[in-house]
Amino acid sequence: MTKTTEKLTYDNKIILAPMVRVGTLPMRLLSLDHGADIVYTEELIDWKFLKSIRRENDVLGTVDYLDKSDGTVVFRTCPREKNRVVVQLGTCDPQRALKVAKMIENDVAGIDINMGCPKEFSLKGGMGAALLKQPEKAKSILSTLTQNVKIPITCKIRVFESAEETLDLVKELVSTGISAIAIHGRTKAERPQHPNRNATIKFIAENVSIPVVANGGSKEIEKYQDIIKFKEECGCSSVMIARAAEANCSIFRKQGLLDIETVIEQYLKYAIDYDNSPSNTKYCIQNILKELQETPRGKKFLECQTLEQICAIWDLADYCRKKQLQFHSQGILSRREITPDMFSPKAKKVKTELDDDVIEMKCAFIRVNYPDDPDLPKSKIIAYCGKHKFDLPKYQTVNEDKLFRAIATFQGKKYSSSYWEKNKRFAEQGAALVLACSLGLVTKEELIKDGSMLE
Repeated sequence: MTKTTEKLTYDNKIILAPMVRVGTLPMRLLSLDHGADIVYTEELIDWKFLKSIRRENDVLGTVDYLDKSDGTVVFRTCPREKNRVVVQLGTCDPQRALKVAKMIENDVAGIDINMGCPKEFSLKGGMGAALLKQPEKAKSILSTLTQNVKIPITCKIRVFESAEETLDLVKELVSTGISAIAIHGRTKAERPQHPNRNATIKFIAENVSIPVVANGGSKEIEKYQDIIKFKEECGCSSVMIARAAEANCSIFRKQGLLDIETVIEQYLKYAIDYDNSPSNTKYCIQNILKELQETPRGKKFLECQTLEQICAIWDLADYCRKKQLQFHSQGILSRREITPDMFSPKAKKVKTELDDDVIEMKCAFIRVNYPDDPDLPKSKIIAYCGKHKFDLPKYQTVNEDKLFRAIATFQGKKYSSSYWEKNKRFAEQGAALVLACSLGLVTKEELIKDGSMLE
């Protein structure tokens, strides 16, 4: 990506708020489509970035930050959002924060420091709302960034019981040179059922010199006009929307909401086009469906595990499959094709190629394809051996950098999936699947159909 040319500002903006597991690339892009001015990532922890490696993905047209141990996408972005995406960083250390900022500053429009998350994980790590009680550390983090990074630095906080105490903290934070401050109008102990303290946000906005972004009003926001009303009640420069956008990101449309079926289809196309992980895609759709997950169609959706299975519910399976085959032909690596030494060529040599006598196939064990235990690959092999009075296969498992691969030895021959799995059980099932296919207990056509194997 080229360097940022348009500096981000926070005057009169409507923003997609940072949301755990929701603020990934497909949701950010769809929010921009519907009218959001700025989009935040989910909170990303500093040490995750620091153990990642930056890669330009020519197939997807993205910049990817990949976990060096297993290839997991820590952060993925694209030119379309370049001047409008803000990474929200979870950190409690100025130098770690700066290292991350220098890694990503040419790929994003801004960096926001999370000082409001009340979750136990953040608090125990000295991050999020824990920083509210450590103003000197909070100021040190912000000052270090504003003095050394060229893109806008902001932070997001929660209020205290006292508006005056909150203002005192805000003034301290503003003194570091941040470009804006987002304020969630609830205390660390309060939850969505509690009223948002709009008056406190307004009081602060009237008494500081930088843009104030109001957050926490989704409970009263059902349409675009409600966003404007919330902004006026808070007397702030901009508004940040979380739960209302999570449920239907067309909330940003001035023309009105779209039905959720349309939104899900739009979202899925972005998920396909940018090879979003099936688990993240499923989570985001669950937050749109809400109680509709209990319908027959919703329950069928909940059984899905692959992206293609999810897309089939909304008649997008063909589009998904064509895209995945296209990506595969262009050389993109699926998540299952990550090997332990892929991102660490100077590290110790990892044996990723098996002996010549191993029968190897690219087929993945996908748990949802086997609703009944007797259908599991290993169970089928056990039944087959019992019927023919054969000895059971023996499984040997290799564990490297939290990835697993298994070899099934049966009647003097060895069988293995070429994919590395994240646990031993799945690795053994993958090896058993190759053996089952070799024995004719399952066909390649069946594996292609259920998404276990690409053609």
